[in-house]
Amino acid sequence: MTLAELLVRLGSFGLDLKWRVQFDEFVDPRCAELARRSTDAGMDTLTLLSLTTPSLQLIDAEARGSAEGRVMVVLTEVDSSLWDVRAVDERVLSELRRHYPGATDL
Repeated sequence: MTLAELLVRLGSFGLDLKWRVQFDEFVDPRCAELARRSTDAGMDTLTLLSLTTPSLQLIDAEARGSAEGRVMVVLTEVDSSLWDVRAVDERVLSELRRHYPGATDL
């Protein structure tokens, strides 16, 4: 699963968020642009989505989506395909569980 897939699965919940992405290694030229746009107010969801497709791989990445100064969702890449998802809205987590039946609660 990629960051782009998770962003799409957030649906309308994720549309109005501002994102900051942190990662340990620059493994793709797009990483520099992600780092640049993650400063200050961050980037909107559509900008982040455009930078994460097709199949951008991040290493030890964390994407934080905020609204009105409050972190609403945190997507943490555990390895190249496993993600830890934390969200303030349980409906978001339920929707992700529906799309990814192998998902487990931590």
